[in-house]
Amino acid sequence: MSEERSRGATILAVLRSRISDGEYRPGYNLPPQRTLAEEFKVSRDTIQRVLEELKTEGWIESRRGSGSKVLVRLPIHVTTQPKVPPGRIALGPFVDRAFAQPVVELDVFTFTSESLDTHIRLQAEKIRNGQIPAPERITLRILLPSHATELPYPRAKATKKPGPDVAELDRILEARTREIIRRHTSSLRNALRNLKTDGLVPDVEVLVREVPLVPTHKLYLRRGVEGLIGPYKIVERRILMDDDTEVDAWDVLGLGSTLIRLVHDEGDPKAVGSVFMQSWQEWFDSCWHRYDLP
Repeated sequence: MSEERSRGATILAVLRSRISDGEYRPGYNLPPQRTLAEEFKVSRDTIQRVLEELKTEGWIESRRGSGSKVLVRLPIHVTTQPKVPPGRIALGPFVDRAFAQPVVELDVFTFTSESLDTHIRLQAEKIRNGQIPAPERITLRILLPSHATELPYPRAKATKKPGPDVAELDRILEARTREIIRRHTSSLRNALRNLKTDGLVPDVEVLVREVPLVPTHKLYLRRGVEGLIGPYKIVERRILMDDDTEVDAWDVLGLGSTLIRLVHDEGDPKAVGSVFMQSWQEWFDSCWHRYDLP
């Protein structure tokens, strides 16, 4: 991969991260191409290619003379991002802190791993480009809903319009969601494993375990250090399908869900952060070992 293409991949990951963390809000313009080119020290051609990729993925829309605007209604694999309220915690800095350590240990319970994929790929590109030191070891454990578990969302709303019935739409929506889970899990796994293959990180382990649970919340843990937890909010929204048809459905907000951060207090095992870390780490470990099925 050429240096310019490598930089483009990094910029793409950064812009995705900024949108998912609410720095670039739905309905608002991204900075002009010239500004982005100056910030990242690349040509405008590279920025144009990155923006075209963001447009293809469904993050932005572009019009000649109007710049690039973050979409208000995004495809199913990119859920809408609300305005960031004061004090809301973003996933990006949490992952940054994890990868600033010589040993990276992350435990995650999530619905699709989409948010995590964005930030993991960004860290991998930073390591490749020498922006951050390469860790000695990376261990990532992820709990995901099993294929045997029926997903309660997204679910189509009843409609009087001609076309597939609700049961058929639900089947199509679930199949699409399963593909989104597979794609993002594969993406982040490959991003990390390739660091080992290319001799950049000596020890990399990415473990994914399916459990008969559907998350009502997302959970991120840095063992014994800090954790993030946030609920999935069920919302009514219109989902854009692959054939450009739209389905009114009940879905959950993933990217952009509110996260609460709590930190382990080494001096006080009874502190709220310490109790949080101990109880949720024990919960994660119990699920991990309980569902260690062949």
